[in-house]
Amino acid sequence: MKKRHILAAGCLLAAPFVLLAPGQASESKKAPFTGRNFAHRGLHSEDQSVPENSLKAFSLAVEAGYGMELDVQLSRDGQVVVFHDDTLLRACGVDARVDELDYAELKALSLFGTEERIPLFSEVLELVDGRTPLIVELKTGARNDELCEKTYAFLRTYPGAYCIESFHPLIVAWFRFHAPNVLRGQLAQLPEDYVRAGRRITEGLVLGNTLLNVAARPQFIAYRIGPKPLTVRFAEALGAMPVGWTSHSRDSEAGRDAVIFEYYKPGIRYK
Repeated sequence: MKKRHILAAGCLLAAPFVLLAPGQASESKKAPFTGRNFAHRGLHSEDQSVPENSLKAFSLAVEAGYGMELDVQLSRDGQVVVFHDDTLLRACGVDARVDELDYAELKALSLFGTEERIPLFSEVLELVDGRTPLIVELKTGARNDELCEKTYAFLRTYPGAYCIESFHPLIVAWFRFHAPNVLRGQLAQLPEDYVRAGRRITEGLVLGNTLLNVAARPQFIAYRIGPKPLTVRFAEALGAMPVGWTSHSRDSEAGRDAVIFEYYKPGIRYK
């Protein structure tokens, strides 16, 4: 009986390590991202006169020397496009999902009433051409595996530094098993933020506390700037790089290995 109690106690003590432990990355793999500021969706403007996730915003980020973060998802015909929202309403004034239109239809749309158009991921990679590090966020959709495969097909021949991140732990896990050489990160926010966005309370608790690290083993955790649960701090103590989004102040640099910012111009590096 006593041995069983000891075994049970040992399992309870080990459970947080099993659930929350991050993956490990070499210093050389982390180096291009450590101590850098990353322009959120490119160096876009608050009034969207330079639209988010546009070739103009990415060009400005490169010229300024910033790393940049961008979002990828699939069009109906399987093209990897750079766009944030699930729907086109906010950015293009069209009440449709991105994955309901072919790329030829998406390309005809204006971004926030400007001359800029929704770019292909391949166009962004060609523009940046390895001159600054990229954080590539894979959006969640109905064809996650296809998105992972096609995104990685572009990245594996890309000459510059890059890493991937996603809110969906199974997308992060795809890279753990299919591209373990790629630095990978788990995007997350407080449980109540998920609930406000329409997720169930149980989903919010699991995702907000990064309890699916057991599947994804992320090497960094990009957490919404503000309070962080003890579980996330524990994962960071075990070696996960702390990354913050989305910053509006240089104060966000303290205690973080990388910062994703918008609407101001911080230093390129801070470490």
